Amino acid sequence: MSSTDASLSLRVTQPGPIPLAAQFQCAPGDLLALVGPSGSGKTTLLRAIAGLYRPAEGYISIGDETWLDTQRNICRRPQQRRVGFVFQDYALFPHLTALGNVMAAMGHVPRHQRRDRAREWLARVRLDGLEQRHPAQLSGGQRQRVAVARALAREPRALLLDEPFSAVDQVTRRRLQRELALLRDAIEIPMILVTHDLEEAGALADRLCVLHSGRSLQSGPPESLFRRPASAQVARLLDKHNVFSGRKVMENGRACLAWGPYRLEVERGLEAYREGGALQWYIPPSDVVVHRRGRPSNGERENPVTGVICEFIVLGGMTQVSLGFDHTSETLRFEMSTHGARRNGLAIDVSVDVSLLATGIHLMPSDEG
Repeated sequence: MSSTDASLSLRVTQPGPIPLAAQFQCAPGDLLALVGPSGSGKTTLLRAIAGLYRPAEGYISIGDETWLDTQRNICRRPQQRRVGFVFQDYALFPHLTALGNVMAAMGHVPRHQRRDRAREWLARVRLDGLEQRHPAQLSGGQRQRVAVARALAREPRALLLDEPFSAVDQVTRRRLQRELALLRDAIEIPMILVTHDLEEAGALADRLCVLHSGRSLQSGPPESLFRRPASAQVARLLDKHNVFSGRKVMENGRACLAWGPYRLEVERGLEAYREGGALQWYIPPSDVVVHRRGRPSNGERENPVTGVICEFIVLGGMTQVSLGFDHTSETLRFEMSTHGARRNGLAIDVSVDVSLLATGIHLMPSDEG
């Protein structure tokens, strides 16, 4: 693939029948994952990029080429956009062989070159020797690779993948994820992945775009979104549970976060809120430090709080712990090694001291305002 292919940009809006208010960019060579609940508009946006769906208003471009501009009445047909699209069910032609499926996408290639070029694409996805098999004779992972080879055989400006791993078993899924990661490093075009698997999105994507009801709520690198969501809604959509309500207060001339009876130090962000103002805050499980029973060290005394274990789930070598508090119905979740949990005597209804690291506390606007 050419390294001259440029960024894909999208900005679309419409009130219905499918509400949309989304915008994002994807640079060449990057993989952008669209995440959000069912019905959030992820597949509709892929179809809009491919030219299979026309939004009421908006703009879609790649580099200096405009694919959609409703103000100027520009809407290029799918054939003009050169998009590679891997559908959820792969949409292979059942009556064609793997080679025939790839050749079917090569209308832009001189007829006498198509067979050799198709063989090359199948070799790139490691399907040498399977060229003459029909889809029914291939495994789920092999069909997925034929679909990717067919999409790339169009020499697309962008590659779109709609839940490409949903129809395969877990072992095959992990293998195909690895192959997609290798593919991302090998081609210099924007790649957009729709997935419900947040772990998959975080592992594969350079950037995430969180969608809800057709609206893009936040975009950025996975680590940034996972640690610093823009709102409590984004945190919950990313399956982050340690979201609490609090207020900014002043004590001894210093701003701090009031959370029930506790006054928490926060490294950054309090200056943006008025005194007494309600806010919400999030702390990643990795920034919850359990005090060693009977031997707390100085380093474990930052924002100390005490809770009672209300949930204790052993998952092999790791254990999930949830703490309950008298002043809130929300629980504080974290993970630790099963060995460490047992050594510290952790169990249901046991009182536990933990520290909430000031560097990990992330502040967000309150739902109240």
